[in-house]
Amino acid sequence: MDLEFKITERPEYSEREIGRKMFAGGAEFLKGVVAMDGMPPADRLEVCFAGRSNVGKSSLINALTGRKALARTSNTPGRTQEINFFTLGEEHYLVDVPGYGFANAPVAIVEKWQRLLKAYLSGRQSLRRVFLLIDSRHGAKPVDEEIMTLLGRSAVTFQVILTKCDKPRGKELEKSLQRTKDVLQKHPAAFPEIILTSSEKGDGIDTLRSVIATLI
Repeated sequence: MDLEFKITERPEYSEREIGRKMFAGGAEFLKGVVAMDGMPPADRLEVCFAGRSNVGKSSLINALTGRKALARTSNTPGRTQEINFFTLGEEHYLVDVPGYGFANAPVAIVEKWQRLLKAYLSGRQSLRRVFLLIDSRHGAKPVDEEIMTLLGRSAVTFQVILTKCDKPRGKELEKSLQRTKDVLQKHPAAFPEIILTSSEKGDGIDTLRSVIATLI
């Protein structure tokens, strides 16, 4: 049966307040991890953000936490070369995993990053959900489908976030949204709601905070 992928509605005020208070508790960079033996203890619930290079992961994390420079941003694909852990208050982690679909990185480095990503996704018991970021100007691409397949094989639920939703013009957003929905139909690990965001304008940020608060 085909799933109907809906746009996540903005929560009621009380739910938004729960999310706001969680993120108001403070967020700090903890460490960057390049191998599984460097992972912090899995003693806190966590969510992670994945997406192809330059899709806006760092900008989204900064917008969520209200910290302009918490996660480093760059126009250079592949800048994030580690799994970066951020503390959220005293009980949770936010995790920024390496971008995929590298344009200029050496093959050996790409393979190393991909092995680390697979090991993390399949072996992290405290991971509650992966948020898969997709550029709203393009919709899901083949490289996004590759990570969706990986997540499915790892039995990890993922939810799509369309980023930069203030950028498409006219019916471009509608078209890329439909393209993404069509791709998601093939991946049963996908959560059947899509969150629309703009880190620059702040759109969807309170909605995403509320969703994360219900998970962790």
